[in-house]
Amino acid sequence: MRGSRPKKRVAALGSAGALVTATLIAGAVAAPTANASAGSGHGQDREARGAAIAAARAAKAGIDWQDCPADWNLAKPIQCGYVTVPLDYAKPYGKQIKLAVDRIGNTGTKAERQGALVYNPGGPGGSGLRFPTRVTNKNAVWANAAKAYDFVGFDPRGVGRSTPISCVDPQEFVKAPKADPVPDSEADKLAQRKLAREYAEGCQERSGAMLPHMTTPNTARDLDVIRAALGEKKLNFLGVSYGTYLGAVYGTLFPGHVRRMVVDSVVNPSRDKIWYQANLDQDVAFEGRWKDWQDWVAANDATYHLGTTRAAVQAKWLELRATAKKNPLGGVVGPAELISFFQSAPYYDSAWAPTASVFSKYVAGDTQALVDAAAPDLSDTAGNASSENGNAVYTAVECADAKWPTSWRKWDRDNTRLHKDHPFMTWANAWMNLPCATWPAKQRTPVDVKTGKGLPGVLIVQSERDAATPYEGAVELHKRFKGSRLITEKDAGSHGVTGLVNPCINPRVDSYLLTGKLDGADVTCAPHATPKP
Repeated sequence: MRGSRPKKRVAALGSAGALVTATLIAGAVAAPTANASAGSGHGQDREARGAAIAAARAAKAGIDWQDCPADWNLAKPIQCGYVTVPLDYAKPYGKQIKLAVDRIGNTGTKAERQGALVYNPGGPGGSGLRFPTRVTNKNAVWANAAKAYDFVGFDPRGVGRSTPISCVDPQEFVKAPKADPVPDSEADKLAQRKLAREYAEGCQERSGAMLPHMTTPNTARDLDVIRAALGEKKLNFLGVSYGTYLGAVYGTLFPGHVRRMVVDSVVNPSRDKIWYQANLDQDVAFEGRWKDWQDWVAANDATYHLGTTRAAVQAKWLELRATAKKNPLGGVVGPAELISFFQSAPYYDSAWAPTASVFSKYVAGDTQALVDAAAPDLSDTAGNASSENGNAVYTAVECADAKWPTSWRKWDRDNTRLHKDHPFMTWANAWMNLPCATWPAKQRTPVDVKTGKGLPGVLIVQSERDAATPYEGAVELHKRFKGSRLITEKDAGSHGVTGLVNPCINPRVDSYLLTGKLDGADVTCAPHATPKP
């Protein structure tokens, strides 16, 4: 399941037919040597040395900042550039790839400036290039941090403008309707397994040379090269969703290179969770947050007329699902497309009212509103290419980061069992990840995330009922990063907390970024305001 993608809903096709919403970083400095001890064996030592060589090279070269290309849709004063990194850090003088970066200078004085704040929004597969627009759009939540920091975004390797990968023709990728992710028979499962295998083969065919190197540790090494190219001795980093795992791996590989780190909505970094178990855990959390949304819809029955109880709202959902399965709405919206659209509600509170409103219109007889919201737009070729690329990177990184079960019996047993009580997302998520069972490229052992010498206190922010990155992930990272502090947003579940208005959280994030100070103990905050119908 995808991690966070801010604001715009991006439909990305789970390889085997579930449409899944994307959802679950002044002057050159010498690069400090990387911490080789975080890994084990010669491979990691070679990669650590390669990362130090690449960082030293980038520190010397810097970044040739220019106005952004017109089709990037990033207006002045945002500037764009590229950073060159090795495809394979074990071969730092071998094939190089280019990573797109952008920035906007700090809004305060020269004296107020504290360097660059580098951002990753999640995915894997999310682009960070919109980050500087928080300044140009005058986002009040980030106004204080913007005084002190240049806001720097980047497309991770394989994403968008950074040597993008692909697994299937984008127009084919978005075609609808897909098969219902919930199988009715063994034949349905066989069909989905075939699609997953074909998707993995497509990745190899279209992007095979990149696949072995599409790992989180490599993206962390890229992040260190970007740090050096920016002329920063140490990294200030804000990571959301999958960006928290990138931060956790960076902090493990380069503990002495971290200045400030905020991680928001945390992927569980335990080796046992990356990535197969993490996705199963997500299915449980999604079901819980789906129920939270249904409770809210029922409480606002005067507005939506979808039922006064959760059970009544669920009955309407099942009825809609059954209708669309029999006859896809507008010929294109079946159960897979419905899940893609409706899952934005358990992801983000900001989607609660819009999702309920479209559902309400449908029940009142307006089918078109739902078709417009949930169907792919085949004329949006750029958006479709972006969705396909995002899904390709998501798959490539999760499949390469860890060894996945290859036994279909295990997948079948685990997902069948989980589906009984958590039917909303389980099978859609399973098919999305199944290409990893037949992945054609090397699969690694995940990094053992832990505190290394020089790691400063990290600020961890998490809502208690997050669907995409369940709360236990924040607790686990907090245990592993000594001296970290955890802010828990109680009785809340929106994915991505730091961007929301919460008077208990926003000043603490500002204070940490501006002064480095953390609270003396962990903090529990009341939830942000509940969405209004």
